[in-house]
Amino acid sequence: MIAQNAYNQYREKSIQTASPEELTLMLYNGLIKFIMRGIDAVEKNKTQEAHNNIIRAQDIVQEFMATLDKKYSISVSLELIYDYMLRRLIEANIQKDALILGEVLNMAKQLRDVWEQAMKLAKQPRKKPELVEQAE
Repeated sequence: MIAQNAYNQYREKSIQTASPEELTLMLYNGLIKFIMRGIDAVEKNKTQEAHNNIIRAQDIVQEFMATLDKKYSISVSLELIYDYMLRRLIEANIQKDALILGEVLNMAKQLRDVWEQAMKLAKQPRKKPELVEQAE
């Protein structure tokens, strides 16, 4: 009990002090976790547990959609991807279909990996372009 309480406090502090980029990564990891739990529950025929996990995954995708910054052109593409993922999650929940969940899981992992790579690239110091002396 004490260990769980300490973990919850640590997790809460991590969320409060995370940058927006880190929060996005946490959401992608949460999305992946809930889809994986949904797949496991579907395979074990635990209907209510599957439903609850898929709903949590849907909530995360909806959060991604709601927080897109529309001033960037990539937002249009991401919105289409998130919309597709959301529709597939709804379909997977209705049908309790692990294959559909696997499809969305693959997409979520790819998006997470790209986001993680972008975060790494953004942290690298930028090199100034070298000036090439012109031969006279």
